[in-house]
Amino acid sequence: MNIARLKVLTVPEYLAWGDSQSEKVRAELINGQIVAMAPEQANHNRSKGSAYSAFKQAVRDARLPCEVFMDGMTVPIDPHTAYVPDVLIHCGPRIPDKQLTAPAPLIVVEVISPSSVHSDTSAKLIGYFKLPSVRHYLVIDPEARTLTHHERGDDGKISTRTLSSGTLHLDPPGLAIDLADLFS
Repeated sequence: MNIARLKVLTVPEYLAWGDSQSEKVRAELINGQIVAMAPEQANHNRSKGSAYSAFKQAVRDARLPCEVFMDGMTVPIDPHTAYVPDVLIHCGPRIPDKQLTAPAPLIVVEVISPSSVHSDTSAKLIGYFKLPSVRHYLVIDPEARTLTHHERGDDGKISTRTLSSGTLHLDPPGLAIDLADLFS
């Protein structure tokens, strides 16, 4: 039996590979391997768009020095793992125009789908909180119309709550989002 050894990529190698593709490839780097992301169902795409719009408006309303990105900015987790969240919020100095990464997001949002529910609620939960900048990890379930909010407190402890209505307050940075705005 011939067992082929796959090359373990670093995040910079993965970014160079992705940037060299003639067409956008939906993929993440997991333990050094490029993993294709499944095609999106309409409901997933609508929810992602709604979340982006709601956060963009909340940042604008609060007049915060933050940027909201949707599906495309890579978040390096460790030397061989990088995720591409559905939405992220970066606060602070503007990310340079040609940069492919958002290395210090404050808020990360994933919309779960049948193919992503396991990784979004386990490996990504652990991975995103490896980053000192992440204070809020939000998991949106468009089918159940719920949002699970994982929050790192000032003491470093992570608390979790699931919401289905009302207003979500995220401090820092000082955002308020009506949950109804997150669901199409």
